[in-house]
Amino acid sequence: MTIQSSPVSSPSPIDNQPSRKRQRSQSMQSDASSSSLKRTAADPDSMDVDSGSLREDQITSVTVTDSIDSYMASQGEAEIPALLAPEPSTSPQVLKAAPPDERFAFVDRRKMRRMVAGETWYLVERQWWKRWCKALTGDTDKEGPVDEQELGPVDNSSLLDSYRNLRLALSEGVDLEFVPEEVWRCFVAWYGEAIHPLPRRVIQRGSSKQTSLELFPPILKVFRLAKVKSEGCPYQRVTVSAGDAVKALIKTLVAAVGSEGQTGTPYRVWKINAVEHEWTSFEFPASLLTEYKATILEETGNETLEDASILTDDCFVVEFKSESGWLSESTPRPPATAAGLPEAPALFNTGGGFFDRMSRSNTTSSLSTSMTRADNEYSFSAPSWKSSSTKERALEPGTLGLGNMGNTCFMNSALQCLAHMKELTDYFLTGLYQDELNPDNPLGMHGAIAQAFGALLQRIWASSGSSTSYSPREFKTQLQRFAPQFSGYQQHDSQELVAFLLDGLHEDLNRVLKKPYVEKPDWEGGGDLELVKLAKTSWEGYMKRNDSVIVDLFQGQYKSTLICPECEKVSITFDPFMYLTLPLPVNKKWKHSIYFVPWDLEKPHAKVPVEINRDASFKDLKVLLARWMNTNQENLLTLEIFNNRFYKNLDDSLPVGDMSENDVIVCFELPCNSQQSRSYQRQADDPIIIPLYLCDVAPATRPTYGYNKGVSLFGYPSVVAITPEEATDVDAMYDKVLKRLQRWTANARDLFKWEEATPTEAYPVSIPLDGFSPAPDSLTEITEDGNVVTHDEEPMDGDIVDESRITLGDDADSVKPTPTLRIPQRVGTKRDIFNLRLQTNHKEYGTQSNYQSANRWESWDRRTDDAETEPILLREGDAFYCEFDENMKAYYFGDDRSRWEHALWDSWSEFLHPEYLASKKSAHEKKTKGLTLQNCLDEFTKEEKLGEDDLWYCPQCKKHQQATKKFDLWKAPDVLVVHLKRFSNNRILRDKIDTFVDFPVEGLNLNSMVGEREVAQRLEEQGVDLEEFDFGNLEEPLIYDLFGVDEHLGGLGGGHYRAYAHNHLNDKWYHFDDSFVTSAKATDAVNANAYLLFYRRRSTSPLGGKTHHKIEEARSKVYRNVDTMDDDAQRQPISTEDNVFLNAAPLPDPQPLAIDPWSLRSQGSNAGSSVASPSPDDLPSFEDSQALDSLDSHFLSHERFDFPEPSAKASPSSSNGADIDSDDLDDWAEENRSVEIGVKEVVPENSPSGRSGLRSSSSTSSISDIDSFSDVNTQKGSYMGPATT
Repeated sequence: MTIQSSPVSSPSPIDNQPSRKRQRSQSMQSDASSSSLKRTAADPDSMDVDSGSLREDQITSVTVTDSIDSYMASQGEAEIPALLAPEPSTSPQVLKAAPPDERFAFVDRRKMRRMVAGETWYLVERQWWKRWCKALTGDTDKEGPVDEQELGPVDNSSLLDSYRNLRLALSEGVDLEFVPEEVWRCFVAWYGEAIHPLPRRVIQRGSSKQTSLELFPPILKVFRLAKVKSEGCPYQRVTVSAGDAVKALIKTLVAAVGSEGQTGTPYRVWKINAVEHEWTSFEFPASLLTEYKATILEETGNETLEDASILTDDCFVVEFKSESGWLSESTPRPPATAAGLPEAPALFNTGGGFFDRMSRSNTTSSLSTSMTRADNEYSFSAPSWKSSSTKERALEPGTLGLGNMGNTCFMNSALQCLAHMKELTDYFLTGLYQDELNPDNPLGMHGAIAQAFGALLQRIWASSGSSTSYSPREFKTQLQRFAPQFSGYQQHDSQELVAFLLDGLHEDLNRVLKKPYVEKPDWEGGGDLELVKLAKTSWEGYMKRNDSVIVDLFQGQYKSTLICPECEKVSITFDPFMYLTLPLPVNKKWKHSIYFVPWDLEKPHAKVPVEINRDASFKDLKVLLARWMNTNQENLLTLEIFNNRFYKNLDDSLPVGDMSENDVIVCFELPCNSQQSRSYQRQADDPIIIPLYLCDVAPATRPTYGYNKGVSLFGYPSVVAITPEEATDVDAMYDKVLKRLQRWTANARDLFKWEEATPTEAYPVSIPLDGFSPAPDSLTEITEDGNVVTHDEEPMDGDIVDESRITLGDDADSVKPTPTLRIPQRVGTKRDIFNLRLQTNHKEYGTQSNYQSANRWESWDRRTDDAETEPILLREGDAFYCEFDENMKAYYFGDDRSRWEHALWDSWSEFLHPEYLASKKSAHEKKTKGLTLQNCLDEFTKEEKLGEDDLWYCPQCKKHQQATKKFDLWKAPDVLVVHLKRFSNNRILRDKIDTFVDFPVEGLNLNSMVGEREVAQRLEEQGVDLEEFDFGNLEEPLIYDLFGVDEHLGGLGGGHYRAYAHNHLNDKWYHFDDSFVTSAKATDAVNANAYLLFYRRRSTSPLGGKTHHKIEEARSKVYRNVDTMDDDAQRQPISTEDNVFLNAAPLPDPQPLAIDPWSLRSQGSNAGSSVASPSPDDLPSFEDSQALDSLDSHFLSHERFDFPEPSAKASPSSSNGADIDSDDLDDWAEENRSVEIGVKEVVPENSPSGRSGLRSSSSTSSISDIDSFSDVNTQKGSYMGPATT
C-alpha cells in the first residue's frame, strides 16, 4: 500500500502545508450497506480487544508519492492472472512488428471487452487516443494526418489539476478512454513510459453489485497516537480502494505509521472525526480522543470500506501498546459519564427548560441510521444518538445548510426544496414513516432511502445544534448504494435526483404490500360521463398497486389522446404523473449560412443564411432550401468542405445540430436525384455522381498510377453528374467537367475554342461571368466631324476575329458598301487546359477516403482495356482530379500571391428569403416580450403530430400511423412539481435554454388547465350525481403558491445548483447555496436560472388526504402520552431513594421520535449564514423535548444503555448526585402546558384547536396576516381563495 505525504500529493517532500482544495472529499464512490462495529474511546470493554501485532512484513517505509497511481502499482501488477496476460502470439514485442491494422484491431477488441471486478484498467487521455487511432488507421480529419513516429508516450497531464489529482467531471469518450492492462502494456512497449500513468481498479458498487471503474479511490488521513501533539513530521495520506476489506485497511494504516522497532508490537486503530484544515501534525494527542469521538475500528468478516461507509478524508489514529500499557488508558481525561464523555452539569437547575437541561447533560448528539443484512433479509434499527462533547447552540429550524461533498450541489438544492414541503415534513417528523416502511418491496430500496431521508429531515428541522451546516454523508451513502449513477464526483441533473428520490420514497413507503395484476382499461367511446368513469377506473387501478404519502401529495393524472389520420380512431388513456416536464416554447434555432450552387450556370451561386430548429435533420434543411430556391429537394446534395476537399457527407438522417458554427456547408443542385438518402435504390440509368477536385500537376518523377502519396489541392471542390452514355467516352467526360469549371473562373470563355461566323450561321452562346456586369452589345463612336457611328461589339481576342476586316465609316456621306458582320462562335473545348485523372476509393463523395494510402490512381488506358466487358469506364467510389500546370492555374484562377484574382469561389451573392427575415423579426419580438409559465403549459398541451420514427399502431386500421397526439392535465395534485426543460442533448449537441420564464410566486391558477374540473362542472349542470366520483369541492379554485425553486447556473454538464425555499414556521424565504444560507425575498426566486418549481395547492381543507389523517392520529397519540405524563407527575412525587435507575446512572441518551424538531446537528460551519440564533430563553421546554416519552416500557425493553465505570465518581452538580424536586416539576409543567409538539406554528388566542391552547400543526395552506408576499409576483386576475389559519 502506498503512503502519501500530507496534506497534498506533491513532488516536493517539503510542501507539507494542507490546501483547502486538497481537503475536499475526493471520492463519493462508497456506499454503506452496514456500519463497521466501533467502540467509544472511554468504553472500558474496548480497551484490550481488536488489537494486533505489527509484523515485519507489514512495515512499509513512509514515502512521498505524486498521485494515486502508486497505490495501484503496489497491488501486485507483476502478478497478473494468466487470463489477463497477453498471449505469446500477441505480446507487445510481437505486435509491434505487426501491420497497423492488426494492432488497431487487437487494441479495439480488448478495449471493448467487459470489465471484471478486481482487474486494473488504465485511463488514457482522449486527444492522445484520437491521434493514436488516426496514426494506425490512416484517417485524416481537419487537423491533418498523424504519423505513428510522432505519437510519443501516453500523456495524461491534461487529466490532472494543479494539485496533480484527477480532475472532476471527466467523461469517457469525451475527456478520456479506459483500456485494460494488457493494452496499457502494449502502449508502454511501443511508445515508451507514460507521462502520469493513471491505473484504476474495477470494483462492484451498490446493492446490485454493479461493476464500475473506481476513478476516485478514497484517500485517508492517518496519525499516530502520542502523549502530546508534535509539529515536526506531517501526517500521512494513504490511497485505498472502496472494495478493500476493512481488515486490509487496518494493516495498511498500521504500516503507514509503523517503524522497524515496533515489530511485533500490539496495535489498534481508532476512527476519529475530521481534524481541522490547519492540522498538519503526524502525532495525535491521546487527550483529544474523546473530543474527536474516537471509536475502535474492528475487523468484521469480509466487510469492505464501501460497506463501512469509509470515504475520502476520513481520519484514523494508530495506537501501539507500550510496556506500560495502552496510552489511551493511561492518559488523564476529564471525568467520564456512562457514554465516556466529560461530566455534565446537574440535570435540574434553576434556569432553562427540562429539555435544555437534558440536552446539556448528554451534550451533543449525532444521529445515525444503521441497516444490516442477515440471512438475505434486511433489518433496520431506529436512529440512535451517540454522545459527544460538542457545544450546542440554538438555531432557526429549517435553515440548516448542506455541505458540498464534491459536486453534490445538485442533491443539496433538491433536498432543500423537498424538505420545505410542509405536509411531507410533518409526515416524517411525526415518525409516521417508521410505521409505513415496506422493506420487502422488490421495487423499493428496503426502506433505506426513507430512513435516510427521515434522519436528514430531523437535522434540517432541529432547533439546536453545533453548527449551521451539515454534510449529508449518510443520505449520499444510501443514495449511491441503490443508485450507483449518483456516485462519484460527476455533476448530475437535479431533476433526475428528485425523480429518483420521490419514486424511491414511494416504493419504500408503499402501503400496498402485495401488488395485484391490474389491466389498463380502454376507451370505448362515449361522452363526458364515460370519460370520467374511464378516468376513475384508471386511477383506482393505479391505487390498487400504489398507495403512499408520495401518491397522496405529489401525484396527479393526465389524459393522452391519439387520433388516427386515416380512420379517425380516437384512443384515450389516463396515466399518473409525479412531476410535469414542460417544454419551453423557445425553439432554439440552428443558424448557419449555406453555400448554394445551382446546376444551371446562368444562375449565380449564392450564400443563403438559414434558421431552423436545432433538432432538425439535413432532410428538413433540404426541404427548406428546395422551397426557397424553387427546386426539387431530392436533387440537392449537402456536403461539408474542408481543406479544398469534401470532408463530411451530410446525409438526410444527420441532425443539423451536429455541425458547428465554423463548418463550411455547401449544397449542390443536380439535374438528377442526389442519391444521398440511405434508403435510395439506385437505378441502372441513373447518372453517376463523381466528386471533382482541382490539384497541381504531380512531379515528373511520379508514376502515372499507384498509391496517392499526397495531392496538392486548391480551389473549390465540386460534383459532376455523368450519364452512363458519357461514362463510356473519356473525351465526353472531359467536356462535362470543363463546362462545370465555368462557374469558378472569370476567364470562362477561354475554356473553349472559337471561330468567326455570320449571324445566320451562328447560334447564341451565353458565357456566364458571375460577379461581373455583362458587356455592352454595341459600341458608339463619335468621329472627328461629329458624326455618330454605332458598331456591334468587337471581340476581345484578336486571334479569333481579324480586325483588319472591320471597316469604320469616315463620315455620313460615305458610300462604301456595308461589310458582312462576323461574330465569334464556340466550336469546342480546349484540350490542353488540365489533365483529367481518375482516383479510386472515394466512398460517399470522397468523404470516406483515406488520403494517405488507400487512394489509388487509375489510368484511363486500363479502364479502356476493360471496356469490352464493361463499357462504362467509371466505378463506384471514383473521383476526378483536374491537374493544372502552373501557367494554366495562374491564368484561369490565379494563385496565393495574386490572391486568386481570376477565381470566383469567393464571390457569393447573398440570398435573403422573406421567411428568414420574418423569422428573425419574430425571434426578436419574442425575446423582448419574454415567456411565462402559462406559455409553457400551453406548449405542453398543444396537439402535435407523431414523428416518422414514433408511429402509433392503430387497432382499427391494423397498421402503424403517424397519428396526432395531445396531452391534457386531468387531475391536479396537492403538490405540483414543475420541471422546466432547459437542457437538450442531441448527439454531440448539448445545450441549455437560458431564456427567462416568468412564473407567479402566489396565485398560479390552473382552473382552465385541469380537465376533470371542467367536465365535472358540465355534468353537474346536466344534473348528474357526482358523489361516486369524489371530485372534491368544485367551487374551490385550483390556486397554487410557490414554496421552493431549484435553480441551475451555468451550462450543461457543469454549472452549479442552488435553491430558494419558504420556511412555513417563520413565514420567511431563504436562499440555500450548499452550506451557506441567507435570507431572501420571494421575488428573488423568479429568475432566468429557475429549473424546478415547487407549488403547494391553496385549500380550505387539509392536504394529503389519507396521509393527513394518519399524521393527526400520530399527533393525538403523542398528546395522550404527554397528558398521562403530566397526571403521573402530579400524583406521584419522584424520589431518588426509590428510583434505582436515576441513582445508578444519568438518563440514557434520548432516542427522539421523528417529530422532534430540535434534534441535534453534527459539526460543520456556515460562515455565510445570516440566520440569527434564538436566545437561550426560547429553547424548547419539557413537552417539546418528549424525553420522558422515550422512557416508556417499549423503549426500555429494547434499548441498551451504557453505564459508567465503577471508578467514575459523580460530580456534586451532576444528575447522578442531585435529587429531583417534584414541586419544581409540577410548577414547570403548569407553566408549559400551552406548547406544540413537533413543528411549531403561531396559534392565535382564539383558536378553537385542542385543550388549553395545545394543538397540532395545521395541514391546510395558510396566508399570514402579515403578508409575506407583499413583494411577490402575483398572477393577475386569479382568484386568491379564502385565507385560512
